[in-house]
Amino acid sequence: MTERSERTTSTDLLTLGRRVRHFRTGAGLTLEDLAERTGVDTSQLSRIENGLREPRLSLLDAVAGALGVPVATLLASTPPTRRAGLEIELDRAQRDPFYPTLGLPPVRPSQRLPLPVLENLVGLHRELARRATQAVATPAEARRANTALRLDMQARDNYLPDIEEAGEELVRAAGYTSGALTHRTVARMAEHLGFTLLHVDDLPRSTRTVTDLVHGRIYLPPASIPGGHGLRSLALQAIAHRVLGHTRPTSYADFLRQRLEITCFAAACLVPQGAAVEWLVDRKRERDLAVEDFRDAFGVTHEAAAQRLTNLATVHLGIQLHFLRVGDDGGLTRGYENDGLPLPVDVTGAIEGQIVCRHWSARSAFARRDRTTETYQYTDTPAGTFWCSTQTGTTSAGDFSVTVGVPFDSARWFRGRETTVRRRSSCPDEGCCRRPPADLVERWSAAAWPSATMHQHVLSALPTGSFPGVDDTEVLTFLERHAPSDAAD
Repeated sequence: MTERSERTTSTDLLTLGRRVRHFRTGAGLTLEDLAERTGVDTSQLSRIENGLREPRLSLLDAVAGALGVPVATLLASTPPTRRAGLEIELDRAQRDPFYPTLGLPPVRPSQRLPLPVLENLVGLHRELARRATQAVATPAEARRANTALRLDMQARDNYLPDIEEAGEELVRAAGYTSGALTHRTVARMAEHLGFTLLHVDDLPRSTRTVTDLVHGRIYLPPASIPGGHGLRSLALQAIAHRVLGHTRPTSYADFLRQRLEITCFAAACLVPQGAAVEWLVDRKRERDLAVEDFRDAFGVTHEAAAQRLTNLATVHLGIQLHFLRVGDDGGLTRGYENDGLPLPVDVTGAIEGQIVCRHWSARSAFARRDRTTETYQYTDTPAGTFWCSTQTGTTSAGDFSVTVGVPFDSARWFRGRETTVRRRSSCPDEGCCRRPPADLVERWSAAAWPSATMHQHVLSALPTGSFPGVDDTEVLTFLERHAPSDAAD
């Protein structure tokens, strides 16, 4: 029996016991009186009333008869009084595995316990439970959870069939046939689920979208923001929580898993599997696979197209591959591989923030003058030779590159395979690109005193809360401000 089912059974027995006690005291009977009428000793009846024993049906018949009530009345699922409900909640809280960690003695919720004290104790336990179940994690715990999630997706070839099917089904129901998914189609998808998309200019700063579950509204940033893909993706991610049946995350790992799932759902809608696989198979047959063409065919960003390729290429094309997003400082922001590329990792196995080799296409592409098209490169590594296609871009935070690569043998399916650019990387050997040449060390090591750029995020606390980093007061005030005028009805 699972912990959850054990708790449910325990809760039911507590309710039954409190109902027996309620009708016994209401009838003016002591435990000894009830024992005499039923032929059961008082210790057994006491254990039943305290939820410690499950009575047989024959015994329940006898107890119900002695109390003059139907058996169904004793088996009702609601506590007989508010006080009884509080007693059950306190008892249940003290039986929780979390309680012994507090090092406090249990308080018996008897009739002698004053109601105000009972209310305070239950209130304290509710607050302790709320804090214990917040999605709180140290940075190290968050990195471990993220690494476990990445390795799990690697084992699945970055493919979630249930989510693919759910996305395909919803876009087809909304009238999608081929090409780019329009804003109107996304709105119809929302309507299909009972939601209306509304663009507002006062979204809480700590949120990307806000969903009003009562009035069926999904609030998005203003529609005038450049980049249609971003707004479609935000709306689809908000829809995904409902389609996938998500509940409030209870851990940081749960939060990260939900974020991954809604991202995959949005991708499965923006680039539906059926149309995408047909397009990719045709291009593979022509040996002309290209991320930039995939991007343009479905009206998404280059990065979205590259990531979508990782969802479909292995399962549907038989191609193993890797994906990298790298900042102009060489730091790896996001990465995936199932082709054996040796991604840089820290001691926990995390890749985020690690510096990629200077000789990889993801970094050498920054040196190109012409960044309007993809650049291609072969790279010899200790794990073999890889072919890569890299596109660079710019944000307010600086330049970045997006790379999709495959082992040498798979390059034959891609445009750009004829490139003559070839580099060699021996990373993680520090002599490859991290250790400066000996002559420069001799000449400058004693004369160099750089002032390092401070990475402020290192000092920042990890966001807490069921939805980490979200300002609950700001969100609830926002919903109240935008709720329909009949919200109070």
